[in-house]
Amino acid sequence: MPRISEVVNESRIISENQQESGSSPQLLSGTEELFSEAFSKKLESLARENSEPYRRGKPFSHIYFDDFLPIGAAEAALRDFPEPKQLDWAEFNRPKERKLAFDAVEKLPRSVREVLYFLNSRPMIQFLEILTGIDGVIPDPYYVGGGLHQIKPGGNLEVHVDFNRHSKFKLDRRINLLIYLNKNWKEEYGGHFELWNRDMSAAEQKILPVFNRCAIFSTTEFSYHGHPTPLACPPDRTRKSMATYYYSNGRPEEEFSGEHTTLFQARPGQAPEKERTSMKDIVKAFTPPILVSAIRRIRK
Repeated sequence: MPRISEVVNESRIISENQQESGSSPQLLSGTEELFSEAFSKKLESLARENSEPYRRGKPFSHIYFDDFLPIGAAEAALRDFPEPKQLDWAEFNRPKERKLAFDAVEKLPRSVREVLYFLNSRPMIQFLEILTGIDGVIPDPYYVGGGLHQIKPGGNLEVHVDFNRHSKFKLDRRINLLIYLNKNWKEEYGGHFELWNRDMSAAEQKILPVFNRCAIFSTTEFSYHGHPTPLACPPDRTRKSMATYYYSNGRPEEEFSGEHTTLFQARPGQAPEKERTSMKDIVKAFTPPILVSAIRRIRK
Protein backbone atom coordinates (compact mmCIF):
# COMPACT_ATOMS: atom_id res chain seq x y z
CA MET A 1 0.00 0.00 0.00
CA PRO A 2 1.07 3.66 -0.32
CA ARG A 3 3.89 4.97 1.88
CA ILE A 4 4.86 8.44 3.02
CA SER A 5 8.45 7.55 3.78
CA GLU A 6 9.50 9.80 0.90
CA VAL A 7 8.19 12.94 2.65
CA VAL A 8 10.58 15.80 2.01
CA ASN A 9 12.73 16.47 5.05
CA GLU A 10 11.67 19.97 5.99
CA SER A 11 14.59 20.36 8.36
CA ARG A 12 17.01 19.81 5.46
CA ILE A 13 15.33 22.57 3.45
CA ILE A 14 15.49 24.99 6.37
CA SER A 15 19.11 24.06 7.01
CA GLU A 16 20.08 24.72 3.39
CA ASN A 17 18.26 28.08 3.37
CA GLN A 18 19.91 29.12 6.60
CA GLN A 19 23.33 28.10 5.33
CA GLU A 20 22.80 30.27 2.27
CA SER A 21 21.87 33.23 4.48
CA GLY A 22 24.71 32.58 6.91
CA SER A 23 22.48 31.69 9.88
CA SER A 24 22.81 28.61 12.06
CA PRO A 25 20.80 25.55 10.96
CA GLN A 26 17.94 24.40 13.17
CA LEU A 27 16.31 21.00 12.84
CA LEU A 28 12.58 20.47 13.05
CA SER A 29 11.28 18.09 15.69
CA GLY A 30 8.85 15.35 14.69
CA THR A 31 5.95 17.39 16.04
CA GLU A 32 6.97 20.49 14.10
CA GLU A 33 7.34 18.47 10.92
CA LEU A 34 3.68 17.47 11.22
CA PHE A 35 2.72 21.09 10.63
CA SER A 36 5.38 21.80 8.01
CA GLU A 37 4.48 22.97 4.52
CA ALA A 38 6.37 20.04 3.02
CA PHE A 39 4.27 17.48 4.89
CA SER A 40 1.03 19.29 3.99
CA LYS A 41 1.97 19.20 0.31
CA LYS A 42 2.87 15.54 0.55
CA LEU A 43 -0.51 14.77 2.08
CA GLU A 44 -2.30 16.63 -0.69
CA SER A 45 -0.40 14.69 -3.38
CA LEU A 46 -1.07 11.42 -1.59
CA ALA A 47 -4.80 12.16 -1.44
CA ARG A 48 -5.04 13.03 -5.14
CA GLU A 49 -3.10 9.92 -6.16
CA ASN A 50 -5.27 7.60 -4.08
CA SER A 51 -8.78 9.06 -4.25
CA GLU A 52 -9.97 6.54 -6.82
CA PRO A 53 -8.43 3.48 -5.10
CA TYR A 54 -10.04 4.68 -1.88
CA ARG A 55 -13.52 4.99 -3.35
CA ARG A 56 -13.24 1.61 -5.11
CA GLY A 57 -12.16 -0.15 -1.93
CA LYS A 58 -13.96 -3.38 -1.10
CA PRO A 59 -16.08 -4.29 0.80
CA PHE A 60 -16.51 -0.52 1.35
CA SER A 61 -14.46 2.59 0.66
CA HIS A 62 -11.17 2.37 2.52
CA ILE A 63 -7.40 2.49 2.23
CA TYR A 64 -4.33 2.22 4.43
CA PHE A 65 -0.94 3.93 4.27
CA ASP A 66 2.36 2.76 5.70
CA ASP A 67 4.89 5.17 7.23
CA PHE A 68 2.10 7.72 7.52
CA LEU A 69 3.38 10.16 10.14
CA PRO A 70 6.83 11.77 10.00
CA ILE A 71 9.03 9.18 11.68
CA GLY A 72 10.05 11.53 14.50
CA ALA A 73 6.43 12.19 15.43
CA ALA A 74 5.52 8.49 15.32
CA GLU A 75 8.53 7.47 17.41
CA ALA A 76 7.79 10.14 20.03
CA ALA A 77 4.11 9.18 20.23
CA LEU A 78 5.00 5.54 20.81
CA ARG A 79 7.67 6.44 23.37
CA ASP A 80 5.16 8.47 25.41
CA PHE A 81 2.06 6.33 24.81
CA PRO A 82 0.62 5.76 28.32
CA GLU A 83 0.62 2.24 29.71
CA PRO A 84 -2.63 0.76 31.09
CA LYS A 85 -1.80 1.78 34.67
CA GLN A 86 -0.65 5.30 33.83
CA LEU A 87 -4.07 6.80 33.06
CA ASP A 88 -7.63 6.55 34.24
CA TRP A 89 -8.61 4.64 31.10
CA ALA A 90 -12.24 3.88 30.34
CA GLU A 91 -12.36 0.08 30.45
CA PHE A 92 -14.75 -1.98 28.35
CA ASN A 93 -14.97 -5.53 29.60
CA ARG A 94 -17.69 -7.61 28.03
CA PRO A 95 -17.64 -10.47 25.52
CA LYS A 96 -18.08 -8.19 22.50
CA GLU A 97 -15.41 -5.65 23.45
CA ARG A 98 -12.47 -5.83 25.81
CA LYS A 99 -10.42 -2.68 25.43
CA LEU A 100 -9.17 0.51 27.06
CA ALA A 101 -10.01 4.00 25.75
CA PHE A 102 -9.01 7.55 26.65
CA ASP A 103 -10.41 10.68 24.97
CA ALA A 104 -9.26 13.55 27.25
CA VAL A 105 -6.60 14.50 24.73
CA GLU A 106 -5.47 17.63 26.62
CA LYS A 107 -4.25 15.38 29.48
CA LEU A 108 -1.94 13.31 27.28
CA PRO A 109 1.83 13.73 26.89
CA ARG A 110 2.67 16.50 24.43
CA SER A 111 4.03 14.20 21.72
CA VAL A 112 0.81 12.16 21.72
CA ARG A 113 -1.44 15.18 22.11
CA GLU A 114 0.13 17.03 19.19
CA VAL A 115 -0.47 14.13 16.80
CA LEU A 116 -4.14 14.01 17.76
CA TYR A 117 -4.42 17.78 17.41
CA PHE A 118 -2.81 17.56 13.99
CA LEU A 119 -5.35 14.94 12.91
CA ASN A 120 -8.04 17.58 13.49
CA SER A 121 -6.12 20.36 11.71
CA ARG A 122 -6.86 22.06 8.38
CA PRO A 123 -4.16 20.19 6.36
CA MET A 124 -5.56 16.88 7.57
CA ILE A 125 -9.17 17.85 6.82
CA GLN A 126 -8.18 18.95 3.31
CA PHE A 127 -6.36 15.64 2.83
CA LEU A 128 -9.48 13.70 3.88
CA GLU A 129 -11.83 15.73 1.68
CA ILE A 130 -9.69 15.10 -1.41
CA LEU A 131 -9.13 11.44 -0.57
CA THR A 132 -12.75 10.54 0.22
CA GLY A 133 -14.62 12.99 -2.00
CA ILE A 134 -16.66 14.10 1.02
CA ASP A 135 -17.01 17.88 1.13
CA GLY A 136 -17.39 19.87 4.34
CA VAL A 137 -15.62 17.41 6.64
CA ILE A 138 -15.88 18.46 10.29
CA PRO A 139 -13.45 17.22 12.97
CA ASP A 140 -14.54 16.43 16.52
CA PRO A 141 -12.81 18.53 19.23
CA TYR A 142 -14.27 16.20 21.86
CA TYR A 143 -12.80 13.05 20.27
CA VAL A 144 -15.97 11.16 21.20
CA GLY A 145 -15.19 7.44 21.08
CA GLY A 146 -11.71 8.25 19.79
CA GLY A 147 -8.40 9.44 21.21
CA LEU A 148 -6.28 6.51 22.38
CA HIS A 149 -7.22 2.84 22.31
CA GLN A 150 -5.28 0.01 23.89
CA ILE A 151 -5.98 -3.72 23.88
CA LYS A 152 -4.45 -6.15 26.35
CA PRO A 153 -3.70 -9.79 25.51
CA GLY A 154 -6.98 -11.66 25.13
CA GLY A 155 -8.84 -8.46 24.26
CA ASN A 156 -11.06 -8.10 21.21
CA LEU A 157 -13.60 -5.91 19.45
CA GLU A 158 -16.41 -7.76 17.70
CA VAL A 159 -17.51 -6.78 14.21
CA HIS A 160 -19.82 -3.78 14.34
CA VAL A 161 -21.09 -0.65 12.65
CA ASP A 162 -20.38 2.59 14.53
CA PHE A 163 -22.75 5.09 16.08
CA ASN A 164 -23.83 7.33 13.24
CA ARG A 165 -24.58 10.73 14.84
CA HIS A 166 -22.51 12.95 17.12
CA SER A 167 -24.36 13.08 20.44
CA LYS A 168 -23.54 16.76 21.05
CA PHE A 169 -23.42 18.35 17.59
CA LYS A 170 -26.02 16.11 15.86
CA LEU A 171 -23.74 15.76 12.83
CA ASP A 172 -23.47 12.70 10.60
CA ARG A 173 -20.44 10.47 11.12
CA ARG A 174 -18.64 9.95 7.81
CA ILE A 175 -14.97 8.92 8.24
CA ASN A 176 -12.87 6.88 10.67
CA LEU A 177 -9.08 7.22 10.85
CA LEU A 178 -6.84 4.86 12.83
CA ILE A 179 -3.09 5.03 13.38
CA TYR A 180 -1.34 2.00 14.82
CA LEU A 181 1.78 2.21 16.99
CA ASN A 182 2.94 -1.39 17.34
CA LYS A 183 6.60 -2.04 16.54
CA ASN A 184 7.83 -5.50 15.51
CA TRP A 185 4.23 -6.74 15.48
CA LYS A 186 4.05 -10.33 14.27
CA GLU A 187 1.27 -11.90 12.23
CA GLU A 188 0.63 -14.49 14.92
CA TYR A 189 -0.11 -11.77 17.49
CA GLY A 190 -3.36 -11.06 15.65
CA GLY A 191 -5.29 -7.88 16.28
CA HIS A 192 -5.98 -7.50 12.57
CA PHE A 193 -8.37 -4.73 11.59
CA GLU A 194 -11.04 -6.66 9.67
CA LEU A 195 -13.46 -5.30 7.06
CA TRP A 196 -16.52 -7.49 6.53
CA ASN A 197 -18.92 -7.68 3.60
CA ARG A 198 -22.58 -6.70 3.72
CA ASP A 199 -24.02 -10.17 4.30
CA MET A 200 -21.48 -10.83 7.10
CA SER A 201 -20.28 -13.99 5.40
CA ALA A 202 -16.56 -13.13 5.36
CA ALA A 203 -13.87 -10.58 6.15
CA GLU A 204 -12.72 -9.30 2.77
CA GLN A 205 -9.78 -7.33 4.19
CA LYS A 206 -7.51 -7.98 7.18
CA ILE A 207 -5.01 -5.24 8.04
CA LEU A 208 -2.20 -5.98 10.50
CA PRO A 209 -1.84 -3.10 13.06
CA VAL A 210 1.86 -2.43 12.51
CA PHE A 211 3.81 0.66 13.54
CA ASN A 212 2.88 3.93 11.79
CA ARG A 213 0.22 2.34 9.59
CA CYS A 214 -2.86 4.51 9.02
CA ALA A 215 -6.22 2.99 8.06
CA ILE A 216 -9.06 5.21 6.79
CA PHE A 217 -12.61 4.24 5.81
CA SER A 218 -16.02 5.75 5.17
CA THR A 219 -18.63 5.00 7.81
CA THR A 220 -22.06 3.91 6.59
CA GLU A 221 -24.74 1.50 7.73
CA PHE A 222 -22.75 -1.33 6.13
CA SER A 223 -19.16 -0.51 7.08
CA TYR A 224 -18.82 -3.62 9.26
CA HIS A 225 -15.42 -3.77 10.94
CA GLY A 226 -13.58 -4.85 14.08
CA HIS A 227 -10.91 -7.23 15.33
CA PRO A 228 -12.97 -10.12 16.67
CA THR A 229 -10.23 -12.69 17.31
CA PRO A 230 -8.82 -12.35 20.85
CA LEU A 231 -5.37 -10.78 20.89
CA ALA A 232 -2.51 -13.29 21.13
CA CYS A 233 0.49 -11.01 21.75
CA PRO A 234 2.97 -11.65 24.60
CA PRO A 235 1.76 -10.67 28.10
CA ASP A 236 4.10 -7.67 28.24
CA ARG A 237 2.66 -6.11 25.08
CA THR A 238 -0.56 -4.35 24.07
CA ARG A 239 -2.16 -3.27 20.80
CA LYS A 240 -1.85 0.54 20.68
CA SER A 241 -3.72 2.88 18.36
CA MET A 242 -4.96 6.44 17.89
CA ALA A 243 -8.42 7.13 16.52
CA THR A 244 -10.15 10.21 15.14
CA TYR A 245 -13.62 10.42 13.62
CA TYR A 246 -15.02 12.99 11.22
CA TYR A 247 -18.50 14.30 10.47
CA SER A 248 -20.55 16.34 8.02
CA ASN A 249 -23.77 18.33 8.20
CA GLY A 250 -25.91 15.85 6.29
CA ARG A 251 -25.05 12.91 4.09
CA PRO A 252 -26.25 11.44 0.77
CA GLU A 253 -29.97 10.66 0.79
CA GLU A 254 -29.36 6.98 0.12
CA GLU A 255 -27.28 6.72 3.30
CA PHE A 256 -29.91 8.10 5.68
CA SER A 257 -31.08 5.87 8.52
CA GLY A 258 -32.30 6.24 12.04
CA GLU A 259 -29.87 7.43 14.70
CA HIS A 260 -28.24 4.56 16.55
CA THR A 261 -25.35 3.63 18.81
CA THR A 262 -22.75 0.96 18.04
CA LEU A 263 -24.44 -2.09 16.50
CA PHE A 264 -22.60 -5.39 16.80
CA GLN A 265 -23.01 -7.97 14.05
CA ALA A 266 -23.11 -11.74 14.30
CA ARG A 267 -20.36 -13.58 12.44
CA PRO A 268 -21.00 -16.99 10.85
CA GLY A 269 -21.81 -19.46 13.61
CA GLN A 270 -22.71 -16.78 16.17
CA ALA A 271 -26.17 -16.08 17.53
CA PRO A 272 -27.47 -12.60 16.58
CA GLU A 273 -27.44 -10.02 19.37
CA LYS A 274 -30.87 -9.41 20.84
CA GLU A 275 -32.12 -5.95 19.94
CA ARG A 276 -33.94 -3.70 22.37
CA THR A 277 -37.00 -2.06 20.82
CA SER A 278 -37.93 1.41 22.02
CA MET A 279 -41.15 3.37 21.42
CA LYS A 280 -39.12 5.64 19.10
CA ASP A 281 -38.13 2.57 17.04
CA ILE A 282 -41.75 1.43 16.83
CA VAL A 283 -42.98 4.86 15.65
CA LYS A 284 -40.19 5.03 13.09
CA ALA A 285 -41.03 1.57 11.77
CA PHE A 286 -44.55 2.75 10.88
CA THR A 287 -43.52 6.15 9.47
CA PRO A 288 -43.11 6.34 5.67
CA PRO A 289 -39.44 6.93 4.68
CA ILE A 290 -40.35 10.05 2.68
CA LEU A 291 -41.87 11.60 5.82
CA VAL A 292 -38.79 10.65 7.90
CA SER A 293 -36.54 12.42 5.35
CA ALA A 294 -38.79 15.49 5.32
CA ILE A 295 -38.72 15.74 9.12
CA ARG A 296 -34.95 15.41 9.13
CA ARG A 297 -34.56 18.21 6.58
CA ILE A 298 -36.91 20.48 8.56
CA ARG A 299 -34.92 19.91 11.75
CA LYS A 300 -31.69 20.87 9.97
